[in-house]
Amino acid sequence: MNSIHDMGGMHGFGPVVAEANEPPFHTTWEGRVMAMQRALGFIGLWTIDMSRASQEALPPLSYLSAAYYERWFLGLEHRVLAHGLVGADEIEAGRALRPGVKVKRTLSPAEVDRVMRRGEYTRPPAAPAQFKPGDRVHTRNLNPVTHTRLPRYARGKTGTVEAVRGCHVFPDTVAIGAGEQPQWLYTVVFTGRELWGEDSDPAIKISIEAFEPYLVPA
Repeated sequence: MNSIHDMGGMHGFGPVVAEANEPPFHTTWEGRVMAMQRALGFIGLWTIDMSRASQEALPPLSYLSAAYYERWFLGLEHRVLAHGLVGADEIEAGRALRPGVKVKRTLSPAEVDRVMRRGEYTRPPAAPAQFKPGDRVHTRNLNPVTHTRLPRYARGKTGTVEAVRGCHVFPDTVAIGAGEQPQWLYTVVFTGRELWGEDSDPAIKISIEAFEPYLVPA
């Protein structure tokens, strides 16, 4: 999806400045959003990639003006509405207006530790990896209207496979409910000049994680 979230290599947004001793949350509501995200995700109606896609679909002005956990909240609001867990009138009212929708499972205190652990996304491969470290590859010029993990700045570029990272759930398909369709994942390294032209610093190298469907032999 070519939305405002894909900012890599764009001008005008200034440097990324790290905050010294940054706390996990800057306000109480950020922690509450984190808790809602985990608890509602446990229901099993969406995946992490569906969650990312719902944030990517935010209007550009909303995305740019929202803080990090605000985007989490707005994406979550979209998903609970889309799945019929709440109504738009309840969002407007700020409270329940009818009995809650029954779901297949809810989070219990005993399972909180489980949902705070990172999920496991490796899967058995259906075929051998097409590429190996040292292979030259070219990224496809993809412009899907749905979720993808191939950054816009790295499309239609030539790089070198740095490492094979195993076979994993394919975000592009699972985000749209088309199944896991596991794919091999590679680290691919590019020169700055390949990505941004001759004026780029010749010492710069950029590595991205790229799934096999994004790549063709160079």
